[in-house]
Amino acid sequence: MSYVIDKDACIGCGACAALCPLGAVSDEGDTCVIDASKCVGCGACANLCPVNAISGEWPI
Repeated sequence: MSYVIDKDACIGCGACAALCPLGAVSDEGDTCVIDASKCVGCGACANLCPVNAISGEWPI
């Protein structure tokens, strides 16, 4: 499982980017982005997000 960020819900606080141990999340200023090739699906970012903008997604 990897995680995705709902860009409409993201407030760009950057907490998820600061927390990610693999650097899979980057802070783009007004929103954050997850690099699926680096995400191992640990869920730490989703658990931390104050607006629940991050959700798990099973690969196709």
